[in-house]
Amino acid sequence: MAHQPIKFYQTGTFTIGNRLLDKSEQTLQSQVERTNSLNSGHRACQGCGEALGARYAIDAAMRASNNQLVAVNATGCLEVFSSPYPESAWQIPWMHSLFGNAPAVASGVAAALRAKGEKGVKVIAQGGDGATVDIGFGCLSGMFERNDDVLYICYDNEAYMNTGVQRSGATPPKAWTNTTQAVGTHPGNPVGIGKNVPRIAMAHGIPYVATASVADLHDLEAKVAKAMGLHGARYIHIHVPCPLGWKSDPALTLKVARLAVESGLFPLFEAEYGEVTDCTPIRRQVPVERYLELQGRFKHVFADPLAREAIAEIQAIADTNIKRYGLVRKGVTNGT
Repeated sequence: MAHQPIKFYQTGTFTIGNRLLDKSEQTLQSQVERTNSLNSGHRACQGCGEALGARYAIDAAMRASNNQLVAVNATGCLEVFSSPYPESAWQIPWMHSLFGNAPAVASGVAAALRAKGEKGVKVIAQGGDGATVDIGFGCLSGMFERNDDVLYICYDNEAYMNTGVQRSGATPPKAWTNTTQAVGTHPGNPVGIGKNVPRIAMAHGIPYVATASVADLHDLEAKVAKAMGLHGARYIHIHVPCPLGWKSDPALTLKVARLAVESGLFPLFEAEYGEVTDCTPIRRQVPVERYLELQGRFKHVFADPLAREAIAEIQAIADTNIKRYGLVRKGVTNGT
């Protein structure tokens, strides 16, 4: 990464750490120059991680493109809460496509701009995990295979939240959804199913793949800016907690997101042309229980001593991520 991680320390006040930094090190969201591309007045739920992720990412992309940006949006929560007819919270050229074809539509927009000689206008496609991991997966793979000049951003809230909290290919093991009920001998979403789209994107050998979290704004903005400076197909997968579907406190959205990173369940990394080039190390590793206990969708794994075996399975996934990406540096201890 081009930027250095910023360490904030508790000062005993409600001051915001950004104010203690040089302006060049402050996040875009702390500055009046931000474009507010996703403006106020939308209808997202309280604590919506996807609303935060979209605002952060698109504002960063606008700055990186000198405000020359077109966005294509798949059907889903982001589209529904931001554009209830006849209103829109978007302050940029924005197109709503179908649930499954946002990558193809964005590729067409990029081709049209190229035909018109508009070299300075950048194209972003965006969607939730349902549109990305499942319904639009074929179009996304085609976009990668052709190396179309589009940045695709997935806002991953780990289920089909807009249609009633049904399981998606990104729903984690043992999580409750309305289609993976917490009943039977193996309650919740089965272990061993689903897709890891960042790694699938890497397998296409595209110029840039990254993961990001709304809990690390400096990292998210830097990755979007880097992706906007590249040509060809790029992919960023942003983790965005959903208080409604996760049954978590809306006030704890950023804490939940941070614990996903610090437990190792959501590793932050970058890859170029199929190879991991950098990762964000875990500052203070925590057991997965710290993350799971804040979410009602995992309540059943704490209720029954036998069901608690599921925690060990989830911890094993986190441990695998930590080993695969080298997330824990020497001298870092478990936060238990």
